[in-house]
Amino acid sequence: MEPVVNFVNDIIWSNALIILCLATGIYFSFVTRFLQVRYIKDMVSLLFGGEASAKGVSSFQAFAIAISGRVGTGNIAGVATAIAMGGPGAVFWMWAIAFLGAASAFVEATLGQIYKTVKDGQFRGGPAFYIEKGLGIQWYASLFAVATILSTALFLPGVQSNSIAISANSAFDIPVEITGGAVTILLGLIIFGGVKRIGKVAEIVVPFMAGAYILMALIVIALNITEVPTVFGLIFRSAFDREPAFAGIFGMAVSWGVKRGIYSNEAGQGTAPHAAAAAEASHPVKQGLVQAFSVYVDTLFVCTATALMILFTGQYNVVNPKGGFLVENVHDLTIGAAYTQAAINTEFPALGSGFVSIALLFFAFTTIMAYYYIAETNLSYLLKKGENKWLLWGLRGLIMAATFYGSVKTATLAWTIGDIGVGIMAWLNIIAILLLRKPALAALKDYSNQKKQGKNPVYKAKEHGVMNAEEWN
Repeated sequence: MEPVVNFVNDIIWSNALIILCLATGIYFSFVTRFLQVRYIKDMVSLLFGGEASAKGVSSFQAFAIAISGRVGTGNIAGVATAIAMGGPGAVFWMWAIAFLGAASAFVEATLGQIYKTVKDGQFRGGPAFYIEKGLGIQWYASLFAVATILSTALFLPGVQSNSIAISANSAFDIPVEITGGAVTILLGLIIFGGVKRIGKVAEIVVPFMAGAYILMALIVIALNITEVPTVFGLIFRSAFDREPAFAGIFGMAVSWGVKRGIYSNEAGQGTAPHAAAAAEASHPVKQGLVQAFSVYVDTLFVCTATALMILFTGQYNVVNPKGGFLVENVHDLTIGAAYTQAAINTEFPALGSGFVSIALLFFAFTTIMAYYYIAETNLSYLLKKGENKWLLWGLRGLIMAATFYGSVKTATLAWTIGDIGVGIMAWLNIIAILLLRKPALAALKDYSNQKKQGKNPVYKAKEHGVMNAEEWN
């Protein structure tokens, strides 16, 4: 199976997708006049604006659900993998794709809000909905929905549960089968409660998990404060092939930085619009800005925390594409969360493995919760006549089975399958948001004009010639 999976992954993750992601982020950054800088104040203030309703979750709950999906094993194991395969310079390219991707995230989340609908008594939306309503191409929308269900219910959960199980085994010597079973049961208890329960769990767990992890990183940085210029210099030199130790792997730095950056922050992938559409808001741009900020939280805060802990403590290896290592600082470690564990152990002996294992449990578990919500939303899209409880139960069973299976299979295969899922969704969604850019850009202009007039922006779709947006009329 592994050669087939690798072959498919190489096709999907060719240079074409990397160029498309970067070009899309650059394009949306320029046409929105770098909203990711201009509207930072609004992004933060809107986090706590708006309340939940009978049909929608609050702005902060939508943010928490999206962060649940963004902040996962990619923030711990994925960053270590990017450094191992592309050198320290890969960190810079993760930052670049996050900054540019914030503009793409804004557009897709705004579109999710514009074209949301009420189904099964609650707001539903996402790429499948805005592809059908905005582009009028139902087969394309159905293709995205099917691809997303396969990705989020079958391909991606295994990456998260695999990291949880391996980390728990390394830290506490717990058999992967035991960890996998416990995680699967806990997941079932939450997802059978629907989106409201997922939102409530996420808004409690997400701030705690991200805050504790960043605090640990700040402590490690403080203990190595004199090394800050050296480490940042290493990152920037390596990013542009100016560091002798990593000469010749510039392409790997860009490729792995972009790939792991997208896997982690999911900007443009089409996952966050599902959470954005679930929110109660007076204007679509409000959720667009909130979701743009969630990209910053994921990559500029959490991923950077991991990268700096590893680089400050020297707990990293860099693989030579031609065989062996360009740099081998650590012996007897596989690529992944073990590097982060070793980094924390450097400053706090015997604490690193346990801390990272618990952090991974929170990060990865909440991501699987978000995956379920996304899969359920796309199943709802495909079921035009309403909810089918047998298919819904089947979906829950599928994601629980994938979660358990992922915890006991090889890490390399889990990551590759996960990359395929991310890549398929990214291809389909990025093309869609480029074709549908006008309603999102018009909504941003409308929001900006109302803000200048001192109003609390309220959106009316028909005034902007946007059809099939019934919730805004």
